[in-house]
Amino acid sequence: MVESPTRSRSLTQTVNGSHKFVIQGYSLAKGLGVGRHLASDNFSVGGYQWAIYFYPDGKNPEDNSAYVSLFIALASEGTDVRALFELTLVDQSGKGKHKVHSHFERSLESGPYTLKYRGSMWGYKRFFKRTSLETSDFLKDDCLKINCTVGVVVSATECLRTRSIHVPESDIGAQFGMLLESKESADITINVGEETFRAHKLVLAARSPVLRSKLFEGLEKEKQELIINDLDPKIFKAILHYIYRDALIEDTEEEDDASDSSLIFSMPNSFIVKLLTAADDYGLDRLKLMCEARLCKDLSIPSVCSILTLADHCHATKLKAVCLRLAVENLAAVMQTEGFKQLKENNPMLQSELLKAVAGCEDESISGCGKSRSVLGQLSDGGDSSGRRVRQRT
Repeated sequence: MVESPTRSRSLTQTVNGSHKFVIQGYSLAKGLGVGRHLASDNFSVGGYQWAIYFYPDGKNPEDNSAYVSLFIALASEGTDVRALFELTLVDQSGKGKHKVHSHFERSLESGPYTLKYRGSMWGYKRFFKRTSLETSDFLKDDCLKINCTVGVVVSATECLRTRSIHVPESDIGAQFGMLLESKESADITINVGEETFRAHKLVLAARSPVLRSKLFEGLEKEKQELIINDLDPKIFKAILHYIYRDALIEDTEEEDDASDSSLIFSMPNSFIVKLLTAADDYGLDRLKLMCEARLCKDLSIPSVCSILTLADHCHATKLKAVCLRLAVENLAAVMQTEGFKQLKENNPMLQSELLKAVAGCEDESISGCGKSRSVLGQLSDGGDSSGRRVRQRT
């Protein structure tokens, strides 16, 4: 037994957060002392506390207060916290010429910055020369504005399992079937032969354009009865079953209709034959396709010509194509059947279409058509399938 392969994915990304720090009264902060800072309120990003430290007299004693220093500090417990940082000194003139130091949107050769422990900082000892700062557009009304962005690097491994929710098959057919059986709110009585059916006008009209025409174009509004004379009650019952349940019902009884022997000869299931004809007459294309599929299962050399005739009569294009293919591939045997004789006598145009299919098969050199080549010649010059010359009738 082989188990299904498993997959996982490691995803590394940043959790970003920002903080704005306003230093009001800059001139009063000068002289605070080297290494002493003004701190922002702590702010949280990625599960850690952070703070901005501004050193008005600088952090580095050897600079003699010539520079201001600016840092971002880890203000909570943490070990080897990896992060990206951005410090922005805001241009207050409105020109947008901010002083920006950023890790974001650029390649980092050594990766994100790592803060080892609480109190670790990232920033610049010589962030800005004091004399330049005090005459710049960054200082306005004795105020500095600093924006800070922190992106904490987090990694997670995901197990890529296939998750699914089972959606059961639609039971709309069963529900509509119950509606048909219960006859609840039925608003039309349909008389077919000696049997009576109760149904719902809107359901019938939605499923069959022919029934829609019968119900709403040729029926008086106050009349609630429809008479159908062109169908057997069993066939109409099967049509109702399809209309409500969207499924094929089959009658297992074999029926022989001597009055229509030209259409139904060596037919495996005459009930399906009649249902296919009715489906074509009533514009039930899906039911017609269901019947085609059912007849295709019973297709054989003895029945192929009869089913081909039926398919042509009912505009069942898919079934007709299958029949033509089978007949072309087995033409010598098909010509011996009673159905082929009926085809020659009753439907010469369809026989001509069959011969064209044989000719097309030969032209395309389709596999399996080799035996049909000599037979086509016999048919075209009046021979029979045994090779004997047949005298043409005049």
